[in-house]
Amino acid sequence: MEPLRLVLLFVHLIGFALLLGGAITQYLTGRLKINSAMLWGAAIQVLTGVGLSAPLRDGHEPSPAKLATKLVLGLMIFAMVFFSRKREAVNRGHFLAIIGLTLLNAGVAVFWR
Repeated sequence: MEPLRLVLLFVHLIGFALLLGGAITQYLTGRLKINSAMLWGAAIQVLTGVGLSAPLRDGHEPSPAKLATKLVLGLMIFAMVFFSRKREAVNRGHFLAIIGLTLLNAGVAVFWR
């Protein structure tokens, strides 16, 4: 099961890169719009995150509180991206919240032991 977990983790990181990279690219261009990289990245993050929460480890499972926190953050990010994807311009605060929540979600993954 370890190879499956590693593949899921790899794809999860690709989703993170798409989401954050797409958001930072849009922010630096000054045109705050949800692009397809952000949408795909958010979807990949949620789907692979659910897969990674399955008990695939040898007794070293993350705490349920951490998993619930990451799920809530991931769903919030996905909802913010999904429901804003067709707008010509997104509010600056909304856009920065997507970036902030993405970084917070990564921080929870790294620092919560």
